[in-house]
Amino acid sequence: MNEAWKIEQCTVADASALARNNISAFWEDPNWILSWSKDMPLEYLIEQSEKRQANNLLRSREDRRHIKAIDPATGKLVGYARWVLPSSHVTAPDGSPEWVQAQVPDVEEVEKKRLQELAASAWWEPRADVGEIDVPVTAIKNRHLASRPYICMILAFRPFSPSPDSNMDLFFYLLALDYLAVHPDNKGKGIATALVESGVKYAKSVGIPIFVLAFKAGVGVYSRLGFREVERLIQDDSKYGGPGEYGSYFMVYDVAPKV
Repeated sequence: MNEAWKIEQCTVADASALARNNISAFWEDPNWILSWSKDMPLEYLIEQSEKRQANNLLRSREDRRHIKAIDPATGKLVGYARWVLPSSHVTAPDGSPEWVQAQVPDVEEVEKKRLQELAASAWWEPRADVGEIDVPVTAIKNRHLASRPYICMILAFRPFSPSPDSNMDLFFYLLALDYLAVHPDNKGKGIATALVESGVKYAKSVGIPIFVLAFKAGVGVYSRLGFREVERLIQDDSKYGGPGEYGSYFMVYDVAPKV
């Protein structure tokens, strides 16, 4: 385990720091930014994301786990990862939540309603047409997830605007290591590695393998930690204004099952 960074559970108080960290991280990806108009200001998206973050953290608390990396010297948030537990492993044998150390603490109903209203006030209207490129990606992902129980780490490079009755996350919808983001200023410092290692440690403790839908920038991190590629899909995103290559890498970390 990388000891340079403190790994802790997220709380709704992290909304502002998470918005800046996460949007800044994805802003570096040439495929993700296709979802927005070319004149979209980064700061505006960060502001809108901040309105949504706390509500997102409270969604699907049963199976989602959120961890952050903290710089012990400054106390600042420097990275974030979201994980999704398989439905068969959300509750421990004693009836308590699995991996409770990474579960976002709940809030009172009055506060929850306020955060929902704040999220609803945010502007979040990505280009609908770009999402078409993720249809075959989702099909492959679902096929792998249906094959066995996984702890999922899904990295979403495409923002979604769900329908009003949708149960999808309002921010990025990726199942699995569901989401991994490190601010550009903090890349190359072992933060992503520390966040993934935290999930690997938990997975080993319960005997559940990890599935991750990765993108090109993250493949090296996963490979170094022992993930193996089980499938990949390379698509041409030039018709959406992209660089021409949209790569999706499906990777697994094998864990010996608990007897």
